[in-house]
Amino acid sequence: TFTTGIVSRLDSQRGSIQHDAAINPGNSGGPLLNSDAELIGVNTAIFTGGQSQGNIGIGFAISVSRVQSFLASVR
Repeated sequence: TFTTGIVSRLDSQRGSIQHDAAINPGNSGGPLLNSDAELIGVNTAIFTGGQSQGNIGIGFAISVSRVQSFLASVR
């Protein structure tokens, strides 16, 4: 499943991308693609508010340039 969204922030120090593409709980880890279908990140988290566990329009992805080092750290 693909959704559309807008990148709202690039954090080059942390290697993260903030966007508004819909990501549902338990559904993170999917690819974040640009308009040319190129992989730019891996979705990792959503911001939820209050008691709601659903997406409120703020998602975060690890930049593709940081994926290998992230995986090495997790291992």
